Amino acid sequence: MDWLSTIILGLVQGLTEFLPVSSSAHLRIVGEFLPGSGDPGAAFTAITQLGTETAVVIYFWRDIVRIIKHWALSLVGKVDRSDPDARMGWLIIVGSLPISVLGLLLEDWIDTSFRSLWVTATMLIVFGVFLGIADKVGKQVRTLENLSVKHGLIYGFAQALALIPGVSRSGGTITAGLLMGYKREDAARYAFLLAIPAVFASGLYKLASEITDPSPAAYSMPQTLVATVVAFVIAYVIIGWFMGYISSRSYALFVWYRIGLGIVLFVLLGFGVISAVPAAVGAA
Repeated sequence: MDWLSTIILGLVQGLTEFLPVSSSAHLRIVGEFLPGSGDPGAAFTAITQLGTETAVVIYFWRDIVRIIKHWALSLVGKVDRSDPDARMGWLIIVGSLPISVLGLLLEDWIDTSFRSLWVTATMLIVFGVFLGIADKVGKQVRTLENLSVKHGLIYGFAQALALIPGVSRSGGTITAGLLMGYKREDAARYAFLLAIPAVFASGLYKLASEITDPSPAAYSMPQTLVATVVAFVIAYVIIGWFMGYISSRSYALFVWYRIGLGIVLFVLLGFGVISAVPAAVGAA
């Protein structure tokens, strides 16, 4: 694979990670049209997400530092556990449990079966419809001050659905938040914060695995790291734009985009233009 393809995939990752359109689906689809027509792979996807998640950490740096500080102080009784930031720390931990457990249990499926483009196309449409319904019927009256352990777990299981390309990490959690009555901005904010532990854990795990026991891959480690840097730069710009966009607009644009992309993908698969099953590395 050439370096231009690497940069393109980094751009795609940065552009789509925080939009409710599924970055893993876009990497999988775009990979089919690049030289070699190969799936970038689950490891490439997880590692490049380290770049986009670093952008989240920088964007929400003050909030994150405050949350960690208050959560840590609550452990030794210097801050009341009912403190909003201390509670948020606990709720991020609680919400991270589902994807942590399911990610390990379903690792083989995530790397293989879940990456079928038939599955991706279906998830794009189905969860696009769910997002549209949630955006229409959600009362949008709750803020993160109303977040409970129960709601944190529901958010967490919604995030875990993103283990399947096409669902979207932000899309799944935002949909759950809207259905529970949270405001658009609050649902998105918690979705971004909740993703930090899971994405860093997954990305670092895959990075360590590739370093200690490298497997055949479409992209070398230097190429993957370049894509990660590109993804970071683009993602930082996208976060600010997205938070501003949803403060005054609905998710309709993303709903119709998901449905349209899913339909196009079904057509391309049906006519054999692209292959549903990831090509074996080295076959290109």
